Amino acid sequence: MIPQNTNWNFPTAIWFGNGRIKEIVDACKQLKVQNPLFVTDEGLVNLSIVQNTIDILKAAGISFNVYSNVQGNPTGKNVTEGVAFYKANGHDSVIAFGGGSAMDAGKTIAFMSGQTLPLWDFEDIGPNWRLADPAGIAPIIAIPTTAGTGSEVGRAAVILDEDQHSKKIIFHPGMLPNIIISDPELTVGLPPHITAWTGIDAMVHAVEAYLAPGYHPMAEGIAIEAIRLIAKYLPIAVADGKNLEARGNMLTASSMGAVSFQKGLGSIHSVAHVLGAFYNIQHGLANSILLPYGLKQNASVVGEKLKHLSIVLGLENPGTDSFINYILALRKQLNIPNTLREVNIDEKRAVEIGLKAFDDPSTPSNAKPVNAQDLQNLFLAALDGKLENL
Repeated sequence: MIPQNTNWNFPTAIWFGNGRIKEIVDACKQLKVQNPLFVTDEGLVNLSIVQNTIDILKAAGISFNVYSNVQGNPTGKNVTEGVAFYKANGHDSVIAFGGGSAMDAGKTIAFMSGQTLPLWDFEDIGPNWRLADPAGIAPIIAIPTTAGTGSEVGRAAVILDEDQHSKKIIFHPGMLPNIIISDPELTVGLPPHITAWTGIDAMVHAVEAYLAPGYHPMAEGIAIEAIRLIAKYLPIAVADGKNLEARGNMLTASSMGAVSFQKGLGSIHSVAHVLGAFYNIQHGLANSILLPYGLKQNASVVGEKLKHLSIVLGLENPGTDSFINYILALRKQLNIPNTLREVNIDEKRAVEIGLKAFDDPSTPSNAKPVNAQDLQNLFLAALDGKLENL
């Protein structure tokens, strides 16, 4: 079924459907903004989807500037420079346009535009978010161009602290965008490998959320449906990037995965965050490689849940092995590397990776308790493809 143009509110206003980018002017009017800062990343800024959107704003007479000094793993410097640019040009809002990097940078620029404390004071530790002035958070219009991070529906952003060589989560409820324009046509130009990496990233969000301990049946239900949609539509989107049914369902599944992980994430993300900080590996690719190894390490406590997911996906002999084998086969079908060594990562920083991953905020909600040695072992297993070592 091809998704139809529709609006819904969960957890914020989402305008979904093909061609909805044309309504960006309506979004600005609804939020009563007159001079937005258009935030995108350095890899997108010269593509036609950005230029076409800019042309829509120009035709409507909306004043704006473009800020694109955003890396694939956005840094604190990217944010602080963006905030300075925002203030220097008298902007009143942010349009965050792109994948997870542009989305996280744009949301954080909007958040920091009216704060007096430095960025890292708002790291997601304890009640730090209460230090922020909610009135200083600028309105945000989020326009995703990949189906992966789901950052458009999130209240947080992942920013690289280059001095500490670590990724940090900046959190505040006011970082949730006011309006999301979810237009499948904007994702048509994604190359197959980026479609695959970001799609598995969305699956990891949903899988880790589903497996996280604790009671949150709403998040678990959303996670299960996200996994079902990704399993059905990701191979189609990779094989035929112009298939709007697949693209639309992947955009929706990506948002659902991000909604579900309010229940928690786990060790896969803990290690992936560190690899992004140390090696600048694309986040979805890191998660894609780590996924089966994280599942294997947690196998002793997730058997019933993986059996249920196997049933949902119609796998033979439902259970842990069946689901892990499905993931391995899916990755092979999508040409995703099996090991971290294949993407030029080695074992030199293994101990440091384990220690840093243990401090990651995703670790406490892993399916079972893990220590730094466990996380080092997860990294080493993924380095050489040794599932049997977990």
